[in-house]
Amino acid sequence: MTTFDSLIESGRVWRDVHLGSLTTYKLGGPAHLYIEIASEEELPELADALAADPVPVLIIGRGSNLVISDRGWPGLAIRFGFAFTAIGIGPEPDPVVTAGAAATLPRLARESVNRGRGGLEFYVGIPGSVGGAVHTNAGGHGSETADWLIGVRLFDLEAAEFRVLSAADLSFEYRSSNLGPTDLVLSADFRSEQADVEEGQARLREITRWRRNHQPGGTLNAGSVFRNPADDAAGRIIDDLGLKGFRVGGASVSTKHANFFEAAPDATAQDVYELVAEIRRLVAEKAGIELVPEVQFAGPFE
Repeated sequence: MTTFDSLIESGRVWRDVHLGSLTTYKLGGPAHLYIEIASEEELPELADALAADPVPVLIIGRGSNLVISDRGWPGLAIRFGFAFTAIGIGPEPDPVVTAGAAATLPRLARESVNRGRGGLEFYVGIPGSVGGAVHTNAGGHGSETADWLIGVRLFDLEAAEFRVLSAADLSFEYRSSNLGPTDLVLSADFRSEQADVEEGQARLREITRWRRNHQPGGTLNAGSVFRNPADDAAGRIIDDLGLKGFRVGGASVSTKHANFFEAAPDATAQDVYELVAEIRRLVAEKAGIELVPEVQFAGPFE
């Protein structure tokens, strides 16, 4: 019996859990192993299990930039539970906003504003989690995570140890950090600025209105598919090539914003994968630009 067998028998780890419903695309097959972390106390035992029986690790988060293979994930999928959704604001004069890894970014933006703290309003338009924002240096509307992050607490599954890192330790670049799949962000500390609550709420409405007017709502998508090239926008490049509405199977380029790819009810994860590959090829061929995917593909694709 492996260590994972013991965790399965105790009900802490499950086999063959379908992951599609945990992503915004609602596509994909099952994870070979799945765990929802209920507390930090579970992490050392999980690290021991991985050391004894190594398998690939996938952090699910909110699943807002993730496409799971139709054949699923061959290793361990990890998601954080309710205990990691807390948001707290420290005392004056320079209060730190602390948020758990599973706290949603729109909620972080709104709670900060309602407590008279500004700076994190840009998060209201990003449908992800704090942990994912740190891993990918999420941003928008002129700000990114690196601008406001003070530091993080994380658990290194490979080294089986808790760590506290500053923002400088994470080597942030555009939509990236040096964190890997076994670096589990537990919580993050953000700086903030004193702000008028009504002005902050107006800013939230402005960002929400912009998103509603410029991005496809009510569809299955994973947000921006490609990173923006320097001094340009991936959506503009794709649009200028006349590729809005371009389709592969049940996946298509949005007619509202060309850097959003939508999935129809009959779409497969493979359709999305092939659409991304084909748009990359066409942009490279016709515009001489190599687009870099922002969306993450997990599991085997053809």
